[in-house]
Amino acid sequence: MGFVKEFKEFALRGSVVDLAVGMVIGGAFGKIVTSLVDDIIMPIVGYITGGIDFSDIKYVIQDGDPENEIAEVAINFGIFINVVVQFLIIAFCIFLVIKLINNLKRTQEKEEAAAPPEPSKEELLLTEIRDLLQNK
Repeated sequence: MGFVKEFKEFALRGSVVDLAVGMVIGGAFGKIVTSLVDDIIMPIVGYITGGIDFSDIKYVIQDGDPENEIAEVAINFGIFINVVVQFLIIAFCIFLVIKLINNLKRTQEKEEAAAPPEPSKEELLLTEIRDLLQNK
């Protein structure tokens, strides 16, 4: 039972749960970015470049022959370009989120630094003694 208890403590830690939530959201975000690139950005880029569909750009090494069941062998440059664009969009979004978090942390640190620290118990006691001596 010790192993099960230890695993339960590990799995229910806040950081593990946060990581799991982040992975699920990241997967969904990846699908959104893939759709954005494939369905919106690349058609616009294709229109600007004269109707080129980047996903069809490839260098054929060996033509396929359906009669002899030989598959085409090709290097798909266009798909690679789409994936690079997706990566750049995801990297930019992550950069913006981290920048926002860092700005919030800096603002919080400035507020904490601006507030003077509360006097210790010794300082409060000495202040009371001083005030009592002044009143005599």
